[in-house]
Amino acid sequence: MKTFLKVVAFSVVVILFYAFYASYGIPQIKPEAPPQEEKLDLGSMTMYQFIALGDKIFNGKGTCTLCHNPVGGRAPVLDSVASIALEHMKDARYKGKAKTAEEYIRESMLEPSAFVVAGFGVKGTNDTESPMPNVATGAIGLNEAEIDAVIAYLQKKAGTEVTVKIPVGAPAKEEKAEAATAIAKTPDELVAKLGCGACHKIAGQVGALGPDLTKVGAVRKEDYLRRSVLDPDADIAKQCPTGPCAAGMMPKDYKDKMTAGELEMLVKFMVNSK
Repeated sequence: MKTFLKVVAFSVVVILFYAFYASYGIPQIKPEAPPQEEKLDLGSMTMYQFIALGDKIFNGKGTCTLCHNPVGGRAPVLDSVASIALEHMKDARYKGKAKTAEEYIRESMLEPSAFVVAGFGVKGTNDTESPMPNVATGAIGLNEAEIDAVIAYLQKKAGTEVTVKIPVGAPAKEEKAEAATAIAKTPDELVAKLGCGACHKIAGQVGALGPDLTKVGAVRKEDYLRRSVLDPDADIAKQCPTGPCAAGMMPKDYKDKMTAGELEMLVKFMVNSK
């Protein structure tokens, strides 16, 4: 009996020792706090900060550099757009209503086909239709304050006067922000949510920058299509409508913008597109 009690006592001591060690002896790993949504405190911004915001949007959320870069050549470089805007507005092909450089840049972001720089239009349209999407819609979805910030950035970059005024107050919450996070129920909804149609022909969208996906299921298998969404640079198509396809043309964060179910729905949709 005494031996049994000794064994029990010893076991209890060992258990308590390991419990204490596990709690206090091993360094504890604390989970990182989730990233906080960036809020625009426009009321306290200086013009310098507003221009810096435009720089951040232009090179980030706006995805502008995917096309407007000197390497890919899929869209004009915008370093001097503010200084040559008046020249474009005098062009006989100009169909817009802008009167100033600021208005021209805003119009170009919201109505890209108002003026298409020669050689950068959708193939077969004689440069009357732009392949660029309206940046206030789809996956880009810039609000008015963000658009103003980009305009200010482009004016500063061109060395011209920054005429944009910092909007008073933060932009109101829009319903489309909630729609962007809602789970898509159909492939058409998902394509619209992700903005796939800005570059590809798919689900009734007429993008003209990336490969045509209307019949991709006839030439590509399910694994390939899934990998193309998750890791766009893993397999690069040889030819895009505007020239050779290249690494970095398609954003790599689409996998973070959809659920596993949405991904499979999109892949199945493309597989069946024949």
